[in-house]
Amino acid sequence: MVFAYEQPRARLTPLEALGAPSDGRHEAALSFYKSRTSNMTAVKQIEASARAQVGKGAARAVRRQGQTPAVIYGGGAAPEAIALDANKTRQLIFGGHFLTTIFEIEVAGKKQRVIPRDYQLDPVKDFPIHVDFLRVAKGQTVTVQVPVHVVGQEQSPGVKSGGLVQIVEHALEVTVEPDSIPESIDVSVAGLNVGDSIHADAIKLPAGAKLTVGADATIVTISAPTVEAEPVAAEAAEAAPEAKA
Repeated sequence: MVFAYEQPRARLTPLEALGAPSDGRHEAALSFYKSRTSNMTAVKQIEASARAQVGKGAARAVRRQGQTPAVIYGGGAAPEAIALDANKTRQLIFGGHFLTTIFEIEVAGKKQRVIPRDYQLDPVKDFPIHVDFLRVAKGQTVTVQVPVHVVGQEQSPGVKSGGLVQIVEHALEVTVEPDSIPESIDVSVAGLNVGDSIHADAIKLPAGAKLTVGADATIVTISAPTVEAEPVAAEAAEAAPEAKA
């Protein structure tokens, strides 16, 4: 079945972010830490059924049956309307890494690899009301948001002295082959002092992958602790009337 469909913009929402990075600009700092990508996301299986009807009315009817309407597009083929189990879809979305996971969807015995590009949730009940999937093929690249995980705070002199780990980028946009999408980018701040930062050029990525930000973009920095100024002026102002009395 062929129907008109406008390709949505990919949602670029940070998935997860923990901790903070260090200075990848200075060679001296580079010896103190390592940044790496964690294990690649595994391909997950999901079953779907074809939808004969499209449109708002048809979508509402699908939801009443406990399913989530979805569409598969791209790859040089016509868009394909499908329906997913609503409960399983919600579990996948809230389980994390949904937008960076490759799925193998089976529809009427036919399997095809896809990656979620967007989804919509009911604003009140938070159940999925629609999902967009992009077909992927070997050698093709996709752009995804990969969460930044910061580790090594216990071995950071700057943190030990009261410095604060400031995360500038909670997730990084990476262009990569679908089978090489990392679950996260782990950055260690071990050995870093207050004032040190990690920049994009220090991030290690899978072969062929690249960041969309500039090489000098700051990912994480260790800032000086905030010291509250003593309220001297306020105390002096309060003391003035008492002195006159």
